[in-house]
Order: sequence, then structure tokens, then C-alpha cells
Amino acid sequence: MKRIASLFLVSLFAGAITLGAYKLFFEKDHYQLAVSQEEIPLLSTSNLPTSPRGAGINEVDFTLAAEKTVNSVVHVKNLTLSKGSSSLSDFFYGFERQQTPQIGSGSGVIISPDGYIVTNNHVIDNASQLQVNLNNNKTYEAEVIGSDADSDIALLKINAEEPLPYLAFGDSDNAKIGEWVLAVGNPFNLTSTVTAGIVSAKARSLGRNQSFIQTDAAVNPGNSGGALVNTNGDLIGINTAITSQTGSYVGYAFAVPSNIAKKVVEDIMEFGNVQKGLLGIQGGDLTSSLAEEKGLSGSDGVYVSKVTEESGAAEAGLQEGDIIKQVDNIAVHKFSELSGYLSSKRPGDVVEVVVDRDGKNVSKRVTLKKQSSIILPMTGFTVKNLSKEDQKKFGISKGVKIIDVPEAYGRYGLENKIITEVDGNEVNNIDDAKRHFGEISRYGRTSFTMINEKGEKEHMILQ
Repeated sequence: MKRIASLFLVSLFAGAITLGAYKLFFEKDHYQLAVSQEEIPLLSTSNLPTSPRGAGINEVDFTLAAEKTVNSVVHVKNLTLSKGSSSLSDFFYGFERQQTPQIGSGSGVIISPDGYIVTNNHVIDNASQLQVNLNNNKTYEAEVIGSDADSDIALLKINAEEPLPYLAFGDSDNAKIGEWVLAVGNPFNLTSTVTAGIVSAKARSLGRNQSFIQTDAAVNPGNSGGALVNTNGDLIGINTAITSQTGSYVGYAFAVPSNIAKKVVEDIMEFGNVQKGLLGIQGGDLTSSLAEEKGLSGSDGVYVSKVTEESGAAEAGLQEGDIIKQVDNIAVHKFSELSGYLSSKRPGDVVEVVVDRDGKNVSKRVTLKKQSSIILPMTGFTVKNLSKEDQKKFGISKGVKIIDVPEAYGRYGLENKIITEVDGNEVNNIDDAKRHFGEISRYGRTSFTMINEKGEKEHMILQ
């Protein structure tokens, strides 16, 4: 019995030693760090409404904007008459080809209850007859009140029996990238078509010294001149162009901002043409390569390479080398943003321009002026209206001064001479010069009269 008890005690002691050794050499302690879920959340969330593309479409309601817009967007049909190309037999035998009608189509937006309609200039260009179809299937003949090829905006008028549904212009400057928009028009002659998308970008230039709103709402041929509206149904753009190798929508569409379209329409109604307020500078985007060349820091803003004489910019004290950063509290990152904003202004308007000059912000109040110089069609001459100094020097009050010519005319010594007549037509200013030079036939002979710096008359013939 004693022997059994002794064996039991020995076994118990040996087991205790074994367990202790295991604990000491093989088993490690595991520690767990307790973290407050309030301090470090696993997933960051927002209380803002979820985008309808990612979640419920009911978060944004398009129906009210669509219902408001479709009745204000019209179908524009453009009838043009074409003789087609002449053949050699037409020349020898005096045959005259019959005019064949061609019909183009686009869209337009009613902007007043008495029948004013805004559309694209290219929709109504060269029209012999314009027809407008409303969403209620009524048809009217339309009159062109005026147009502007530079902005691609035209104003039409129809005479309806009753007040028409119309859209109010919104503020395109307040449109935000990522904001939902609707494009409404008549693509492929499919009337009252509504597509949805977002504002993809703003101030796109498309190489045209113009500023466009870019959207991914589907826009196709026939949509031109139609409405781009926000979810409130406010008109923030006139659809005008797509970028495509096929001619159909491939993901990018562009609209003239409503602030520009509204200003063009108001100018046409009040003055009969577009009043352009010019800052009076030449320049471009401040790129990284330009910044490196000029020894500047940063690559954001518009670099002023030249200030035009007697311009608002010159009078306000803007200088070559200034970097425009802001206009009227609107940030300027590239030239298209600057030109787009100024397109909504008129001569006589005053804008606050903030420039970076030698690393310091300088603010200048600039009075915008009328366009005083243009490049003439056919010849490529750059001419400007006469200044008071020019009038005094040459002893005349009318005419345009040649300030630059293409290389082909460089050897004729034309710079600084005053053009007073073109083919017997008096030239008073750049508007006259543009019109008369635009009427020059490339197949005929043109003569114009100039006054040189000695006050002598000269004649030049172009063939």
C-alpha cells in the first residue's frame, strides 16, 4: 500500500514538472488590443444622398425637369436649295442646273412665351425656308432674327396664336462638374428625346477660342440647338457638338453655356449684332514648359504675352508677363475659362482682374472695350480702327490701319498704311472692312485705296 502511494506521488510530481516545462518553453501569451469603434471606424460614410448611378434612382427625380423641358424644345427643319456642282457641258452649252431642295434638321429652345427660339447657327445656316414643329405637333414658319457664327448661336421667331411654354436661362457659371443634367432634342428626327448624364467638364475650348460645357448625356445629329438643363429644369446650355469619328454619339457632347447664349440673344435683340467686350491681351495657358522657359513657379493661369495698345488692359496697367489668376471672383486656370467668362460681357463692363506679378497678387479694374482690330478675309491683313493719334497724323477721320500682313505681302510695305476704299466702297471702320473684303471674289480683280505715312494716296490691285 505504501509502495502504491509512493508511485502515485512520484507520478503526480512528474506530471506537474512536465506541464510546467510546456507552459514555460512552448506556450506563448496572446494579447488582444481593444480599439474603440467610434475612434477608428472600419468604413467612412456620408450623410449626403447617394448618387442615383450607384444606388436608388429615386434619389434624383428627372421627371419634372423632363416634363418642363420637352414642351419647350422644338424641331427645326432647314430647307436649302442647291444647284449641285457644274459640269464642263454646263459651261460650254450654258445649261443651268435646276435647284434641288435639301432638308436638314435640328432642335431649338423656346425662351419666351411670344415665340422667340434659340438654336445653333449651323442649324439654320443658308436656309431658304425654316419650319418649326412644336411638341404638340403644331407647325410654324420661322424668321431668323439674327445669328452669330463665332458662338454658333442663332435667334428665331415664330408667331403663335397663344402663349408658348418656355425655358428660363439658368446660370451656367454655377453648374458643377458631376452635376446631373438632361439633354433634350430631336436626334435622328426622333422628336422630344430625353437623355441623362452629368457635367463631365467645363470650359472646353475644342480649339475654337470658345468655352463649352462637356457632358456624357447622349447627343446625336438632330440634337444640335436643343436644351441642356439641370434637374430643376433650368436651361444651362445649348447642345451644339459631339466628338466622334462615326458622326454619332460616342461618349462626349458639348454645349454652349447658357450665360454666353443669353448674352448673344440679348445683343441680337437690342443691337442687331453681338457686342464683344475685349480685355485687350494676347496670351495662353501657363504650361509647365512655358513656366520653365520664363523662370516662373507653378503652371496655372493665363500668361499675358502682349498687352494691346489703347486697350482696357493697357489703361488699367496690366503688363506683359502677368499671370491672370482670377476675374470677378471666378478662378482662371486656363485661357478658355477666361474667354468663356468674357464672352458674357459687353464693351463698357468693368471686371476685376487678379494677376500674379513677380509672385505677388495684384488686382486691377479693367473696362472692356469694343473690338478694334480684326484679320480681314481673303487677304489675311490685320487692321485696326484709327486712334486719335492716327486721325491727327493722317488728317482723316475714317479708315482702317494695317498693322500686320501675311508673309506673302511682306515685300509690299503695307504696314501702317490706311485703307479708305475697297472696290469703290468707303471703309469707315473694321466692320466696313470686314464686310467689303468678305465680298471679294477669288476669281475677280479687286482694288483698294490706301493713304501712306506721307499723306499720299496709293492704289493696289489684287488678282
